[in-house]
Amino acid sequence: MLRNLGKVITQKAKYSASAAPAPQTNPEILYTGLFINNEWVKASDGKTFKTENPANGKVITEVQQAGKADVDKAVKAAKDAFKLGSPWRSMDASQRGFLINKLADLIERDRVYLASLETLDNGKPYTAAYYGDLAAVVKNLRYYAGWADKNHGMTLPTDGKYFAYTRHEPVGVCGQIIPWNFPLLMAAWKLGPALASGCTLIMKPAEQTPLTALYIAQLVKEAGFPPGVVNMLPGFGDAGAALVDHPDVDKIAFTGSTEVGKKIQRGAASSLKRITLELGGKSPNIILGDVDLEKAVEAAHTALFYNMGQCCTAGSRTFVEDKIYDKFVELSAERAKRRVVGDPFKPEVEQGPQIDSEQHGKILSLIESGKQQGAKLVAGGGRAGDVGYFVQPTVFSDVKDDMDIARTEKIRAGTVWVNDYNIFGNQVPFGGFKQSGIGRENGPYGINNYTEVKAVVVKLTDKNS
Repeated sequence: MLRNLGKVITQKAKYSASAAPAPQTNPEILYTGLFINNEWVKASDGKTFKTENPANGKVITEVQQAGKADVDKAVKAAKDAFKLGSPWRSMDASQRGFLINKLADLIERDRVYLASLETLDNGKPYTAAYYGDLAAVVKNLRYYAGWADKNHGMTLPTDGKYFAYTRHEPVGVCGQIIPWNFPLLMAAWKLGPALASGCTLIMKPAEQTPLTALYIAQLVKEAGFPPGVVNMLPGFGDAGAALVDHPDVDKIAFTGSTEVGKKIQRGAASSLKRITLELGGKSPNIILGDVDLEKAVEAAHTALFYNMGQCCTAGSRTFVEDKIYDKFVELSAERAKRRVVGDPFKPEVEQGPQIDSEQHGKILSLIESGKQQGAKLVAGGGRAGDVGYFVQPTVFSDVKDDMDIARTEKIRAGTVWVNDYNIFGNQVPFGGFKQSGIGRENGPYGINNYTEVKAVVVKLTDKNS
């Protein structure tokens, strides 16, 4: 018999903090504009928005806010860059791979700065940003750099009178909308396959975390990508909607909530845009009685609390076999209470703040619902500190399936991990079933999202006629 152990929110410092280079705790903010056609420009209507440090709620800087007119300009730049005969479309595929590798080199060169900037704007521990996110970004881009000259079609058998083959052609101008939980990594997951395929793109980073994406845009220019190939538009949902509605955008790729994913699907239907959606879920984690208990507790702890619980794969519901349930609850509560919450720039800190006041409030409300609906609180249960958006690592036991903290189960899933959790590889496809998304990212499946397959059939000349 399996019993439900409910956990709410919030990352294990599985990296060697002592080996990380010292962070830049006050990194200089270099780019806050819109990046269109390889140039930094201001918003057409002059609007800006504030981005804040979630560890203290203070404003970091103001960023130009893209609107519909700016989307139109960026789409035109991307469309011009995609035209036949343009420097990008006429570029040798291997050269595209070289440019993607050059971008990876530049990111690796500026790894400390980017990790520091990510921690400042997102709140994740610096050691996780440096060892986790930045390392994964570089590896992902290098993986897709290798695909640039290998995305080829096939020759097909016919009756002998015809020669048939297929071509994999880039889908065109792509709108890419990325979330706030892994700003750099999700940018790489979108950039890599699109660029390797020969597409051009307009990326809209989340309004909560625009700073690292904007810096990446400058590195794109430094790497030598032609103007218009990559455009970066910080802004809000209206900018994303303008991308979805634009008739000259051929594909939309989105990572975020199921609710917004549904809106994008409806919006894209009017022009039959290609879409890929990587959406949320509520992942079950199943622990059987014959496990190494301490290892299982640590694995389950990491499955949920990694990245402050802000993961689409967060193992937020743990089902434990009855014969080890009580001990598992005891050890899980002890581990949650030992978790170090605080300043994400400090090397000993495992858990930083939630991304903003909205998410902070949602989590505290969800915790309160667990208390009110009869779940047993065994660790945490409230705000951590009185500055910033910190939440105590929280564990409930005796959770019923109809409680708010246990609902929205996904039985059919795009990924299943056995004897471990949150194991990713650039060659391994990632995505969800049902309302957790459409399409896959990473691996050859990811690059397929950015290509159209064209069949060519040639009648052979009869030499005797």
